[in-house]
Amino acid sequence: MMLLATTLLLFIYEFSCSAPPVGIKPSKLPHLRKNRKACSQMADDFAHLPPCKGELITVLSIDGGGVRGIIPGVILEFLESRLQDYDGKDARIADYFDVIAGTSTGGLLTAMLTAPAPDNVKRPLFEAKDIVQFYLRHCPYMFPQRRSGIFSYFAKTRDMLGIIKGPKYDGKYLHKLVNDVLGGTKLDQTLTNVVIPAFDIKLLQPTIFSTFKAKAHCVKNPRLADVCISTSAAPTYLPAHYFETKDDEGSSQSFHLVDGGVAANNPTLVAMGQVTKEVDRKNKEFPAEMKPLDYRKYLVISIGTGAPLQEGKFDARKASKWGAFGWLVGEGTTPLIDIFFQASSDMVDIHAACLFEAIQCSDKYLHIQEDNLVGDVASMDVTTEKNLGDLVQAGKALLKKQIHVLDIESGKLKPHETVGKDVTNEVALDNFAKLLSEERKRRLKN
Repeated sequence: MMLLATTLLLFIYEFSCSAPPVGIKPSKLPHLRKNRKACSQMADDFAHLPPCKGELITVLSIDGGGVRGIIPGVILEFLESRLQDYDGKDARIADYFDVIAGTSTGGLLTAMLTAPAPDNVKRPLFEAKDIVQFYLRHCPYMFPQRRSGIFSYFAKTRDMLGIIKGPKYDGKYLHKLVNDVLGGTKLDQTLTNVVIPAFDIKLLQPTIFSTFKAKAHCVKNPRLADVCISTSAAPTYLPAHYFETKDDEGSSQSFHLVDGGVAANNPTLVAMGQVTKEVDRKNKEFPAEMKPLDYRKYLVISIGTGAPLQEGKFDARKASKWGAFGWLVGEGTTPLIDIFFQASSDMVDIHAACLFEAIQCSDKYLHIQEDNLVGDVASMDVTTEKNLGDLVQAGKALLKKQIHVLDIESGKLKPHETVGKDVTNEVALDNFAKLLSEERKRRLKN
């Protein structure tokens, strides 16, 4: 009888969670440009120019992290505003980067910054300042929260059972949102080159989607919507995604994909690797005299989504008693997923930092990350009004924080010792915006 009562209460609780979040009214998905005036000729002139016309290879990388994508959203808004200060109000991030890479939520941000607008295919669908509002509006529907009250007692049990029987969220709202916003836009239509990793669970290997590949092979040119849904399909949180592509001759390719964070939650090195391949293949976008491993020519900005303060959260004594269930839902979290994603990001940062330090070009690599998130802001899917607001504030606070670099010995972030306390992430981004503006002006002259 007790089991029956518990089951009934869990059923009622789950039913009560299916309603939209309190205080947010559902509305039709908008075209952000619905009332937008036709772009001026000046705006049309702000198109991405190939690196063969300049001196640098510019790369932007955005980590995965679910709802924590709000943090890089704040950072990107600041960066684009600085570019506009230097080059005018029509400047957009896609105009300045040769490659924009993103994993999971970073893949969605990448698409938002690079997908063409329906009323002007030369300009991006979103401005950077649109990102945070987009997340605040839609994340509560992507990740609906439990209601408070008498059923809150059963919340943890319900979530734990849910992870065992299937993904925590059905993904229907996310899928509809992405399909409505991106429509039939193909990967080869992005305004600059993009690189978005996913992981094929049938082949057990990473799948790297890129504009480079899409332009070369029809079967590697899927809808951008399918790419975004795939790279966001975090195991235990959202369902895996299947789709097929076909070429004009009838050949097809099948994809069985989950979140790219399984392989590369920080896609910085993946992006650099794709450029290396294209340079080696003599892609005409890149300088003919450039060598594949000439990383001195790179200018890289890598933006994290924030990392939980993990020290002391888990220990070997506890973990030694975990079975499959404990690794999936131990301590009320998802230890296995959290560890995989965090380790993936950290290893990339270590390798990238070592690389730029070894070639004495540390000033051309900027990694912006908050590694002390505590409580709900450290989660991937808490979308209460308070937590969303806290994430916005975390992004703003990160801008004001002194620039940090990776201590290669400890693997932890530490204050930059040579630039001074007054050099914040905001100042560093402003300096990089100047470099990007100067590089664009060089390309315009050529």
